[in-house]
Amino acid sequence: MKKFLRIFLVVVVLGLVLFILFRYYFVFGRGVKAGVLNYVVEKGYIFKTYEGELIQTGIKSLAPNSMQSNEFTFSIADAAVAQKLMLSSGKEVQLHYIEYKGAVPWRGYSEFVVDSIISISEPGK
Repeated sequence: MKKFLRIFLVVVVLGLVLFILFRYYFVFGRGVKAGVLNYVVEKGYIFKTYEGELIQTGIKSLAPNSMQSNEFTFSIADAAVAQKLMLSSGKEVQLHYIEYKGAVPWRGYSEFVVDSIISISEPGK
């Protein structure tokens, strides 16, 4: 009985570890988003993370007979990238991001994590 309990416990712990690794650390996707940078802020109670929002061209409709701007909310992995983006509010930017299936507090509030800037330009250029 003790041997069965130990094996069962090892299988449960291993399954939990694999679930956590897949859910929070497996890179689900990579890509580039472009639009006008709305804001970048540093926030958090315990873990201070950089969060931002990009307004993309076009509109989307979540409900019938309604329209809203297409927004991309993201976290930023590197403080140097965040500082550069803080000085670029209102400019057209192209950002490279990594997508995870879940967010962890020390990485940010979003499942999308910007890791580099591809380009920054004035709007309309």
